[in-house]
Amino acid sequence: MKFVQASTLDSIADYRLLEGEVPKPGPGEVLIKVASCGVGYVDALVALGRYQVKPPLPHTPGKEAGGWVEAVGAGVNGLAQGDRVMASVRGGFAQFALASAADTVKIPERMSFAQASGFRVNYLTALHGLRDRGTLAASERLLVLGAAGGVGMAAIQVGKAMGAEVIAAASTEEKRAFARAQGADHVIDTAPEGWRDRLKAACGGKGPDVVFDPVCGPLFEPAFRSLVWNGRHLVVGFVGGPIPALKSNLTLMKGAALVGVDVRQFVLFEEKKANAHVAELLSWVADGRLVPAVGRSFPLEEFAPALEFALTGKGLGKTVLEIA
Repeated sequence: MKFVQASTLDSIADYRLLEGEVPKPGPGEVLIKVASCGVGYVDALVALGRYQVKPPLPHTPGKEAGGWVEAVGAGVNGLAQGDRVMASVRGGFAQFALASAADTVKIPERMSFAQASGFRVNYLTALHGLRDRGTLAASERLLVLGAAGGVGMAAIQVGKAMGAEVIAAASTEEKRAFARAQGADHVIDTAPEGWRDRLKAACGGKGPDVVFDPVCGPLFEPAFRSLVWNGRHLVVGFVGGPIPALKSNLTLMKGAALVGVDVRQFVLFEEKKANAHVAELLSWVADGRLVPAVGRSFPLEEFAPALEFALTGKGLGKTVLEIA
């Protein structure tokens, strides 16, 4: 089989497309024939050793994949060869990859493999953030920053499914059009000057109840200051550059909360609840309430440009590596 690998995390140029033996699943494992693999900003950071958790070497990028079950190991029940699945795999930039059976889930017939390969992390982050951490209620106003990215797109769709009024902030007209196509009720630009006034107008003269923020860039403090009483600002990620700070007295003055959203630890410490969330999200896909948009696609041989593109922040939705 073909797979991508590097023995260092110094540069994308260190990665090579290699050939090797197809792995065999051990007890509790599943072998996935990979159709598509998601390529997100975090995947690129991990590939370069810039993420908070560094992978062991040698490293094959790619965590989320959609494909078919090729084989199952001892003790695996409920999965069989040929099942259409999404999985958290060990090295998805490959024609075949191993996954824990516990991290492998059948997908609805109406869900494509490309949709599946960018679904679990983004949509689980959105639902966990909005429901568990942000306690978003129907009819509340939700501001989504970084709205055209994979997790921003998911937050728009999940927020709408939960009954919220969604305001999407994005830096270009193309990104704002994309956000509106995902269901956003209002879209605004991200130019700092006069931004709070434009947000207030989009919120009907008030402010948002919840801010979903995977950027934490220049609009971090203005967004927090714009919250209504009892507002919640969700810290999801830091693609905006240097990590910003917030004066603690603002939380008191606004009667508002700054809340962290870490899907990795959510899965680690609340696995049963996380699995229930994933099952619910997939049911929303099955009945048409969620329709994940697929971002730019690259063939396996163009894995390096795919990683580089994921770092640019120019993508709409989740970038995908098409493998089969």
